[in-house]
Amino acid sequence: MAGSGGEMGRASGGAMSTTPAARSIPALAEPGQRLVARLIDTLIVGVPVVLVVEAIFPGARPGARDFDNATALGVAGLYMLYDAVQIAIWGRTVGKRLTGLKVVSDSGERRIGPLRAVLRAAVFALPIAVRPVPVVRVIAGLFWAANAAAVLERSRQQALHDRLARTIVVRGALSQEP
Repeated sequence: MAGSGGEMGRASGGAMSTTPAARSIPALAEPGQRLVARLIDTLIVGVPVVLVVEAIFPGARPGARDFDNATALGVAGLYMLYDAVQIAIWGRTVGKRLTGLKVVSDSGERRIGPLRAVLRAAVFALPIAVRPVPVVRVIAGLFWAANAAAVLERSRQQALHDRLARTIVVRGALSQEP
């Protein structure tokens, strides 16, 4: 673990911190914890979107083209906003807060900043947005499978959106936080 001064610290996932006061990076989040957090966040975003789409398209139900297109675009857009804003400001969404998880930079810095938060959220939400396009739907499904498989890699446990944004998801809070 990290010491003080200019020492280097290593998390259980191998992330290094070389900041002047090396940060102690908590243990990486388990895949099951991440899944529960995503399910909570998806319900928070998805249920209101479905209710709004049902109001816009009365009588339409899942499986109808307009309903499915509007739902996919609504969930993708709202999820990207929901995730990017909360991660940029607090490092966690409601789901991550309830499961004790936090997103930090892969070097252990507490805040990843708005640009990396938007990139991370966009890479996660894009497959949802393109779901209505028939051929792209298959590619999006393959991307989701690869994204899930990447989290299972024991050494890094980073989904593809984490790798592109250079983030990790950790348990608990950093030691410098109250």
